[in-house]
Amino acid sequence: MSFVFRTVPHVIFETGASARLGAIVKSRMTRPVIVTDKGIVSAGLLDAALDSLKAEGLDFHLFDGIEADPPARVVRNSVEVARGRMADGVIGFGGGSSMDTAKIIAVLLNSSQSLEDIYGTGNIKGARAPLALIPTTSGTGSEVTDIAVVTSDDDQKIGVLGDQMFADIAILDPELTYGLPRHVTAATGVDAMVHAIEAYTNRYKKNPVSDALAREALKLLSSNIVEACENPSNGDARANMLLGAMLAGQAFTNSPVGAVHGMAYPLGALFHIPHGLSNSLMLEPVLRFNAPAASHHYAELGDVIGANATGGYAERCEAFIDGLMEIVAATGVERRLSKLGVSHNDLPRMAEDAMKAERVMRNNPRDVSYDDALKMYGEVL
Repeated sequence: MSFVFRTVPHVIFETGASARLGAIVKSRMTRPVIVTDKGIVSAGLLDAALDSLKAEGLDFHLFDGIEADPPARVVRNSVEVARGRMADGVIGFGGGSSMDTAKIIAVLLNSSQSLEDIYGTGNIKGARAPLALIPTTSGTGSEVTDIAVVTSDDDQKIGVLGDQMFADIAILDPELTYGLPRHVTAATGVDAMVHAIEAYTNRYKKNPVSDALAREALKLLSSNIVEACENPSNGDARANMLLGAMLAGQAFTNSPVGAVHGMAYPLGALFHIPHGLSNSLMLEPVLRFNAPAASHHYAELGDVIGANATGGYAERCEAFIDGLMEIVAATGVERRLSKLGVSHNDLPRMAEDAMKAERVMRNNPRDVSYDDALKMYGEVL
């Protein structure tokens, strides 16, 4: 057996840590640009962090122009804003879109490369600027991953991967998630569970460390997501969700995701359906499609979520899928594409675009054809 495991060098998991942001980052940067979105600002989630930056005398600039599934034009603009402000560090504060954009700003800030130059794996040249990431949802795990996903100018989801994308420090503060609406808690939480499941079933890079992280992540997430949805101020549930999402992020960074993500990407790129919700929609059809090839792994994960089935792999696999989908249904997350503006006529284009997501589709435990993708989209229309 041989494998490589990589993650961020420094993690702080502490309730209230965002109020110490200035003290935490001041040794790394003096003129940071803070990358976030207008919803985070209007919700007041940044207030304590900004106060701490001021108290430490940091000359920061707030950039709140991030959009969901960040379009390339927004990412390019954010890089230019940071350069114009002569930033010497980057702080990503928010969901996956803000943190992903912050990563790209950090690698391009002092670089002559363009955004298009770094598309793909291992194309980033040189060192990046100092980078700190602070998640406000329990979903993407972007704070501990080496990837950013951008919506290209032709509406394709493009990944940027490289060791330079790992942040210097990830700061996880459960308090920042207390105010999440139910639909966001549900969709981002299911997204994190997908990360754990797909890491556990990766065809090529599955390894003992990512397996252990994926199992613990799925245990935390599956046992707390409904409580976090129904009682959003439950601090223990929120902390467990945030921790689970981070562990899942570490798992799939080293054992990457598969067809749930590959089939979710067109939903975000073409219909601007949030990433977590897109994964929620595609989870069941992909699990059932994968079952013939992954029943032994799904059976093991059934024990993790408490399915407690008996029998062979097939029976235990079925119990896992049924049990997981019961948890997903209990969150209230949307389960039908037609309720989100997708029609039967859209399915062929979606299936075509899913086939272009070779970077993740190849990791799936079972090969997916165009006809397979078309059928699975139809199952959740």
